[in-house]
Formats: sequence, structure tokens, C-alpha cells
Amino acid sequence: MPHYFYNGKDITIDVLMKIEEVVRLLSERFSEPFDEMLFRFYKSKTFKALKNTASCMWSESSPFVADEYLREKEIGW
Repeated sequence: MPHYFYNGKDITIDVLMKIEEVVRLLSERFSEPFDEMLFRFYKSKTFKALKNTASCMWSESSPFVADEYLREKEIGW
């Protein structure tokens, strides 16, 4: 499992919880099983930005990150 650090602090649990929350929101939005949405999310630029702790996307709200994913895919709520 990867570990995520920001300013010398381990934020792995924050990033993993954010991923779970975002994928849950998207899964509900698209009425898709969680694991299928997780696979789609893993292939997105939004996920790459979320993993990059320097982007600070991990500190944004889950709805904000989900919205970024929808913008990336040019899909609205």
C-alpha cells in the first residue's frame, strides 16, 4: 500500500478515506457498483491529482473532488 506524506506528516489515511468517499458519491451518482466506479476513478486525472499530495486536492471536500472528476469527464450532476 502506498503512503502519502505532506509537510513531513503521514496523511495516508486522509487520502484513502477521501478516495472512498469520492468513489461512493460517484457510484451513487451513476448507479454503479463501488468496485467498478473505483476502477474508473483510478484511471482518471482527478485521481492522479488526488495522489499528488503537493496538489492539496486531498484537503478538498469529497463533493469538490467528485465534481472535478465530472468536469474532467464533461459530465454534470
